[in-house]
Amino acid sequence: MTTAESASESSQAGEFDLGKLLAERGAERYELHTRYLNHQLPRMLHTIGFDKVYERAEGAYFWDADGNDYLDMLAGFGVMGLGRHHPVVRKAVHDVLDAQLADLTRFDCQPLPGLLAEKLLAHSPHLDRVFFGNSGTEAVEGALKFARFVTGRPRILYCAHAFHGLTTGSLSVNGESGFRDGFAPLLPDTAVPLGDLDALERELKKGDVAALIVEPIQGKGVLTGPPGWLRAAQELLHRHKALLIADEVQTGLGRTGDFYAYQHEDGVEPDLVCVAKALSGGYVPVGATIGKDWIFKKVYSSMDRVLVHSASFGSNAQAMAAGLAVLSVMENEQIVANVRATGERLRSRLAALTDRYEMLAEVRGRGLMIGIEFGRPKSLKLRSRWAMLQAARKGLFAQMVVVPLLQRHRILTQVSGDHMEVIKLIPPLIIGEREVDRFVDAFTAVMDDAHNGGLVWDFGKTLVKQAVANR
Repeated sequence: MTTAESASESSQAGEFDLGKLLAERGAERYELHTRYLNHQLPRMLHTIGFDKVYERAEGAYFWDADGNDYLDMLAGFGVMGLGRHHPVVRKAVHDVLDAQLADLTRFDCQPLPGLLAEKLLAHSPHLDRVFFGNSGTEAVEGALKFARFVTGRPRILYCAHAFHGLTTGSLSVNGESGFRDGFAPLLPDTAVPLGDLDALERELKKGDVAALIVEPIQGKGVLTGPPGWLRAAQELLHRHKALLIADEVQTGLGRTGDFYAYQHEDGVEPDLVCVAKALSGGYVPVGATIGKDWIFKKVYSSMDRVLVHSASFGSNAQAMAAGLAVLSVMENEQIVANVRATGERLRSRLAALTDRYEMLAEVRGRGLMIGIEFGRPKSLKLRSRWAMLQAARKGLFAQMVVVPLLQRHRILTQVSGDHMEVIKLIPPLIIGEREVDRFVDAFTAVMDDAHNGGLVWDFGKTLVKQAVANR
């Protein structure tokens, strides 16, 4: 045996085997997280009974080791817009790996970023250029930087209850104190109430505002401003030489029944738009800051400034291929039309239940972004139980609904925000009538149990004890 042959055999013997590693160590998943990662995550999952072991996933479903299916109404916080392992996106990722492209040389211009930018801009007719990063918060950071630079002003306005990410810049425009506490000093930004034009104008008159960043539909609570508010806000901003930034990280790419959520209101044309999540196809992290030509030309004003804003992994071939495949699927499979039809079916069927259940206050949203809000019941018996939960911690009733949806009906959902009695549904955009039927039937069963004083309230007592213990 030659030296080269020996080295080759040795290399193969020590070859990394992912399947073998998972088979040998996969059962340690919760222990590994407890020891090496965020130790509170497994603790939380164990407490609420979400400590499942999912073996595989496809489309809108997971399966456990026993072959039980679970309906996903969360879509990885919106990342899995096309569901898991869409065959077109999966093939594109395989294809780009097999192509062995000369990727990320940093000193050439590969075709895939330009092709994906072209596709995105075709859905954004008033915008001209794209910067590709790696996440939603990075897309927001880019928009904040660009707005400050081109206006020469330091301050960004944001809305109460907003969520734009958790890195320092995006955290500065985060409307929830629970995320911000302990991380000061942050950037000099200011919150205004969602939909309050007078508050917006008062801040703009100070002359130091670069932009307003807004989610056309807020993820926390699934809240929107009143009709016409976004267009009026845009007009105010432009009158005061400030920009409008639309954060479409969760609402973009068809989630609300249009490609972007801001398109629901005529005449709204943001100066900068942030997208991410669903653009990844669930495979490769990607974010995009999309903007007007003059903004990009002012930021990148000379060859000396060619790298003034950049990202080491930005525009990588795998992310670009996944993004191109996602947009192709959206067009070829008429995803936006499906979202409109399925979203209306789901929302209307849930809204019809508000007269049936005292604690179901409102069903709202657009497309497949739906908020189910609970409120104080009228009957004395239910009021006393509601008061017990509220005294311990606001939001426990919503959690009390989420848990049996998973444990009894194998449906994964989430509470929309801390201290909120709202469940948010953001399922994969590919779901249809079968998934709507399954969710509505399960939700009805859980609400029946809650209003009849069944097993749901036993879990409620556990939540109360946990909430009190964590004070």
